[in-house]
Amino acid sequence: MEFAVEEINRNSLILPGVKLNYRILDDCGLHPWVLHGAFSLVGGETESCDSTAILPQSHVSGPSLAMRGSASVPLIIGGASSTTAMILSRTLASLSVPVISYLASCPCLSDRHHFPNFFRTIPSDVYQAKTMARLAILFNWTWIGAVIANNDYGRLAIQAFQEEIEGSGVCLAFSEFLNRETFEEDARRAASIIEHSTARVILIFTWHRNVRELFLQLAKRNVTDRQFLASEAWSTSKDILQDVDTLKVASGVLGVAIRTTLSLCTGRETLEGVQNIFTDTAHLRAAYNTYLAVYAAAHALHSLLSCPDKDSSPRANSSTCSSPYNITQNELLEHLNKVNFTTPNGEEFFFQGADIPAAYDLVNWKTYPDGSLKLVLIGRVDGLELHLNKRSIQWTTGSSQVPISVCSDSCPPGTRKANRKGEPVCCFDCIPCTDGEVSNETGSYQCRRCPLEFWSNPAHTACIPRKVDFLSFNETMGIVLATGAVSGVVVTTAVFVIFLCYHNTPVVRANNSELSFLLLLSLKLCFLCALVFIGRPSVWSCRLQQAAFGISFVLCVSCLQVKTIVVLAAFRSARPGAGGLMKWFGPGQQRGSVCFFTSIQVIICTIWLSFSPPIPHRDLGFQGSKVNLECAMSSVVGFAVVLGYIGFLACLCLLLAFLARKLPDNFNEAKFITFSMLIFCAVWVAFVPAYISSPGKYSVAVEIFAILASSYGLLLCIFAPKCFIILLRPERNTKKQLMGR
Repeated sequence: MEFAVEEINRNSLILPGVKLNYRILDDCGLHPWVLHGAFSLVGGETESCDSTAILPQSHVSGPSLAMRGSASVPLIIGGASSTTAMILSRTLASLSVPVISYLASCPCLSDRHHFPNFFRTIPSDVYQAKTMARLAILFNWTWIGAVIANNDYGRLAIQAFQEEIEGSGVCLAFSEFLNRETFEEDARRAASIIEHSTARVILIFTWHRNVRELFLQLAKRNVTDRQFLASEAWSTSKDILQDVDTLKVASGVLGVAIRTTLSLCTGRETLEGVQNIFTDTAHLRAAYNTYLAVYAAAHALHSLLSCPDKDSSPRANSSTCSSPYNITQNELLEHLNKVNFTTPNGEEFFFQGADIPAAYDLVNWKTYPDGSLKLVLIGRVDGLELHLNKRSIQWTTGSSQVPISVCSDSCPPGTRKANRKGEPVCCFDCIPCTDGEVSNETGSYQCRRCPLEFWSNPAHTACIPRKVDFLSFNETMGIVLATGAVSGVVVTTAVFVIFLCYHNTPVVRANNSELSFLLLLSLKLCFLCALVFIGRPSVWSCRLQQAAFGISFVLCVSCLQVKTIVVLAAFRSARPGAGGLMKWFGPGQQRGSVCFFTSIQVIICTIWLSFSPPIPHRDLGFQGSKVNLECAMSSVVGFAVVLGYIGFLACLCLLLAFLARKLPDNFNEAKFITFSMLIFCAVWVAFVPAYISSPGKYSVAVEIFAILASSYGLLLCIFAPKCFIILLRPERNTKKQLMGR
C-alpha cells in the first residue's frame, strides 16, 4: 500500500498537483477494533491497537486515503475477511465512505442493494467455485467429496459449485462442515469419512488452519492417495507446504490462487537470505490486490478532479470539474463505479458493480527430489477461459496420470447407464443393449434402435445390414428335406418300374392298374413339388409352389377316391340285379372323374393366382439379425380354399374307404386306402396350427414336411403291400389267392 501511494505520488500523469496521504491501522483481529479503526480513520483520530506497526495484510482493516494539502476524502482499503468487509460496508454506507477490500470474496458482497459502497479487487468466490467445477468436469471426476467451512464462505462456495456441475454428471459423495469452534473434532470426523469414502478427489473450502488439522488426521490414518482441490484460502499456505508431518498427504494439491503480477523487487537485495512471508516476492497475491485498490482509488479521484474538454459540451463528458476542497463522498463513489484504467503492468482494470472480472492462478504442489513441497504455477483463469498446462501437473500419486474418481466406471459401448434407485446419478449400473439396439459411445444413457434394414452386431456397438434368410439347399434343414423329396421320387419311380414289369399280374391288374400308374405319377409330382419350396423365393417360384402343391395332391386324392368307388362298385355289381353297375363306371368314367375333380382345383388355383398370388416378401420382424425372405400370402382366403378342397376330397375318400373296408376279399385295397387317408388327414390337420405358429423359413419347412409325410404315407400304405407280394410272395400273386375267402 505504501509502495503504491508513493508510486502514484511520483507519477505526474495521475493526480497532477495533488498528493495522496494514508494511514495504516491494525484491527487486532477483533471486530470491535474494526469499527474503532474505521471511525478513527474517517473522523481523523489516531488511536489504535498499534498505530505504528504495519502488520501483514491479513490483519489490516485498512488504510484511509486522503489528498495532502486539501480536504480529507476518506476511503477505506480493508476488510481482510468477508465478515470484516460486511461490518465496514454496512457501518460506513450511511456516510457514503467507499470500502475497497483486497481479500473479502463472499458472493453476498456483490449485492449492491445491501452494500452500495463496497468494492473489491479479488473475484467473488462464485468464480473460483465455478473454476473448480470446470476442473472436475475437465478431468472426468464425477465422484467428489467436499470439506467446507461452516460459514458463508464455505456454504455459498459449495452452492455455486453444485450449480455449476448440475447436468454435467458430477456428483458430491459427501459434504462435511468444519466449525470454527470445534474444528479439531470436526477434522477427525471428516478424515474418517474421507478414509472410508470411494471418492478419490476431495474439494476443500476452508481456512489453512483447518486444512492443516485435517491433513494431520489423514496422515495418522495413512490416507495419502487422495487428490485435493484447494480454494484460494489455503492453496498458497506456507504453513502447510513446509509442514513435514503432512508432506505425503499434501503432495499433488491442485488449487485456485489469487493472481500474482507484481515485479517490485528481485528478492536479492539486502533481504536475500531472509525467508518469510514478508519478504517472499515470488507470490505477491494479496499485496497485488492492495496495490490495485490504491490505483483504483487514485484513478477515481483523478477522474473526479479532471475537467471536461473545452471544445465539448458538458453532456459529452460525464466528469465534472470539482475542486480538491469541494469533493463529496457520493461523487467519489460515482467515479469508483466508472473507473477504467490500465495498470503499470499493462492490465485493464475496471469494476463490474462491486467486483472485478475473474482472474486466478492455478497452482500445483509438487514434490521435489529433496522431499520438499513447492508451489508451481500451472495455469491461469481469465473470466470464463481456462488456460492449463496439463502435462506440468504432478498428481497425488506422484505421476502425470490423472487420478480417477468415479462412483461407477463408465459404461462401455454396447451398454447403457441405469441409475440405481435412491443413489446419485453418478452411481449406476451398465445394462447391455437389447438385440437390435446399439450404443457406440462410452457412458451412453440410452441405446439407439437400428434402422429396419439393419441389426446390431454381437457387441451391440454398431448396426450392420441384416442377412437375407430363406430355406436354401445349402443348410442342413434344406438338405434333409430335399433328400427326403428326392428319395420319395426315387422310391416312387422304383415302384412304377416294378408295376410296369409286372403289369399283367393279378395284384397289379386288380382295382384298375391304370389308376395305380396315375396315382404313382401324382405321388411323384407331390414329391417333386416339395423341391419348389426350397431356394430363394421369386415371383414365379411363389406362384408355382402353391399351385403345384394344390393340384398334385388333388390328383393324388382323386385317384384314391376313384379307386375306392371302383371297389365299392365291383362288389355291389355282384349282387342280384346290379350287374350293370360297373358298365356305368368303366375306365372312361374313372378317368373322367379324376380329371373332373382335378380341374376344379386347377380353376381355384388359376383364379387365386390371377387376382392375388403369393409374392416374395422381406419379413423384418423375424430373428432380428436376419431378413427372412418368404412367399407372403396376399390372399389367405385363396390358400384356405385350396387346402379346403384337398381336405374335402380327402374326407370323402376316407368315408368311402371306411365303408368298403370289410368287403370280403383276401386283398381288399379299401383297407389300405383307409389307413393311408387316416395318415393323410392326421398330417394335414396337424399342419395348420404348426404352419401358423412357425416363423419365417420354418413355416416353409413345416409345409414341406407335411407334403413329404402325407406322400410317404400314401405311397407306403397303398403300394408297399403290393410290392411285398410281387417281389417276396409271388405265390400269392394269383387270381385265386386274391379272390379267396
